[in-house]
Parts: sequence; structure tokens; C-alpha cells
Amino acid sequence: MEKRKYYVSVQAQTIMEHRGDAAYEFEIEATPEEVHQLHELFESTTEPDLNNWIRMHSPKILEEELVSHAFVDQHLTETYRFLYRLGTPETKSHIQSMNVLQGLQNGYRDDF
Repeated sequence: MEKRKYYVSVQAQTIMEHRGDAAYEFEIEATPEEVHQLHELFESTTEPDLNNWIRMHSPKILEEELVSHAFVDQHLTETYRFLYRLGTPETKSHIQSMNVLQGLQNGYRDDF
């Protein structure tokens, strides 16, 4: 399948086809299937967000908090890894400068 350009905001969890539709952080080149996978990654964050809200409003054990944060961190790492793989050279450079993925500090890794 042919890849097209998309504009992605991790913060807003949006994937747009047109650059001017809204603010975005990353530009990727993806197939419709890859865009669907990215949508699924974004949708899977809603449950941890709800759990975090509940945790903030009720007492919980610290260990549960740490597990939740580890899950969210792992999920974000997976999202950035996926964006890096699909990203334009500018996107790859931006993600590399963020130091969010181990193994990128020494240069680009397209097989990441």
C-alpha cells in the first residue's frame, strides 16, 4: 500500500491529513493500516488516564502508583518508537533530540 503524509500530535492524540488542520508535533509517512495502528495506540491510553484520575481522587498504595506510571511510560515509549519508525527525517531528528528512546543517542536507527 502507498504511504501518505500525516501530521500527528501525541499531546492531543490526533492524526491529521492536512498540515493546517491543527497543531501537530510530528510528520509521518504511513499506510492506512499504520494510521489505524497509531489510532489504536492513542485509544489505549484512555484507560490509564481514567485510572490516574481515580487514583488522584482516592487513596492508593504507592506500589500501585509506580506500576501505573511504568505502564504509561512504557506506552509512551511504544508510541514514540512507532512514530520514529514512520517519521520523516525531521521527525526522527526531533524524537532523537527528545531522548525518549534508548539506542537513538548515537545516531539514527531506521531498524528501531
